[in-house]
Amino acid sequence: MFFAKFDLCSGLLLFLFSAFVLPAFFGEGSLANTPIEFELRKMPFQLENGVTPAKNIPETMLGGVGIFDYNGDGRPDIFFTNGANVATLKKDSPKFRNRLFRNDGNGVFTDVTDNAGLSGSGYDIGVAIGDYDNDGHPDLFVAGVHHSTLYHNNGDGTFTDVTLRSGLDAALNRPDPEFGAWWSITAIWVDVNSDGLLDLFVVDYLQWNYYGERRCEFDQVGDYCHPKFFKGQPNQLFLNNGDGTFRNVSKEWGLRDHIGKGMGVGMADYDLDGRPDLFVTNDASYNFLLHNLGNKFEEVAFEAGVALSEDGSFISGMGLDFRDFNNDGYPDVVFAALVGQTFPMFQDSGKGVFREVTTENGMREASLPMSGYGVGLYDFDNDGWKDLFVSGGHVQSVSLPGQPIDQYNAVFRNPGRQGKWMALTEKAGFTASPAARHRGCAFGDLDGDGRIDVVVSAIDRGAEIWMNHSQMTGHWLDIALHGTKSNRDGIGARIKVVTKGGVQYNHMTTSVGYASSSDGPVHFGLGPDPRVEEIEIHWPSGVVQTLRGVAADRRIEVTESASKA
Repeated sequence: MFFAKFDLCSGLLLFLFSAFVLPAFFGEGSLANTPIEFELRKMPFQLENGVTPAKNIPETMLGGVGIFDYNGDGRPDIFFTNGANVATLKKDSPKFRNRLFRNDGNGVFTDVTDNAGLSGSGYDIGVAIGDYDNDGHPDLFVAGVHHSTLYHNNGDGTFTDVTLRSGLDAALNRPDPEFGAWWSITAIWVDVNSDGLLDLFVVDYLQWNYYGERRCEFDQVGDYCHPKFFKGQPNQLFLNNGDGTFRNVSKEWGLRDHIGKGMGVGMADYDLDGRPDLFVTNDASYNFLLHNLGNKFEEVAFEAGVALSEDGSFISGMGLDFRDFNNDGYPDVVFAALVGQTFPMFQDSGKGVFREVTTENGMREASLPMSGYGVGLYDFDNDGWKDLFVSGGHVQSVSLPGQPIDQYNAVFRNPGRQGKWMALTEKAGFTASPAARHRGCAFGDLDGDGRIDVVVSAIDRGAEIWMNHSQMTGHWLDIALHGTKSNRDGIGARIKVVTKGGVQYNHMTTSVGYASSSDGPVHFGLGPDPRVEEIEIHWPSGVVQTLRGVAADRRIEVTESASKA
């Protein structure tokens, strides 16, 4: 999360690179006529971090965003987490409220926070969306500094705080004898033991408290301290009992043995053994790849080649996406980092190991002068290849040579099997809003036109909605899953789509970006094909379901079949 200190020469080189080379990636190169284009719409929400002269670390870490249909009307709604008074960790002013905006259609969003009961009470960082009780209504877990909250969706437009009732309060909101008060950055809903119930995996960061905060300087400028000055915390796993309660199995599943400084988490079955695995980015430390054995996790990042980037040094791993970007059927990993560190891309070989392709596919050159927080692999132009969105912004609060704190968002267009990924900012429309310290980002088709839109938060700035107005280079299909034996959301289901133009893969997960969550149908861009020849769904239960001859340019609802086929 924090930059390594550069010498003056390195800083000047990066400054020159940013000033003179980076504009070439703002649409002046071979992709100047890119069909990927977004239009800005502002939201009446500002991310308030409760900044203090001492520069307390939580002030630069918040900003999770959620997109989900909370009221079942078919339109994706937007949820923002927000900060608090950093000294008390309490929302002692209305400006610190979390916010829920109902999507009324036609680009209109209405603030329904108070009626929904989601204003919150603590210093909130991240959000995870999932229907943990399989009642058809998406619930919210909000991760925060020394306090996290589970909200149950009542199905009538309101939510109830069930943290105490669920058993999570004792585990998350009280100090641990070994690791102190928990600072949770984000979480993910995933059925780790394949019992049809969503379990909760929580990503924890640093052992921090307000009164023990030290003051740090970089090049004689006071700013946020590097994480090396703090002890880390292990991640936690809570198994779903099926009665509205959870039990802490972190020790039994081997998680307390691995101390990290977690920033992001993604889920995918990388070895296709039928069990969901987890990738965790750590701040200036080794990443974790947690291989699911069915009753515990084994940490295999070094064996799989993803513990460090190709430079072999610690980098500030931020948000990530764990998704197949080269259409070979195996989920890959990409995550954001800071200026001078690149945005690493690890390609799954299908043999239990990953190969970093950041340099060879052009991402190293394109991302070197950038800092980012949230990422998302989505096909924004519906050409059949997933592109990469990154919310831009540095962790620091004061710019140094070559390291501007305020940055633009960017989209990297996937060149398919030829060419290299290139960053598009100006041509994609992102300079319509001033550069900022962007944080969380969430994804969904907000207006139902078949194009994926993006919502981004920014510290001390208004939230941004980026409506996707890209030229429609291809057809599309959205697949909404409804589990029966599997969890109701179908989280963990792998989907193969076959058209005349080729084969592509995706899977259902709500964890994407930084501290953010996107709950919606699984999106496929289909290129020129107006019809899908075959859809093959591998449900978490083991059921394999096949659909044939499906017309494109629409959303389809698929309910899990009763038996394996």
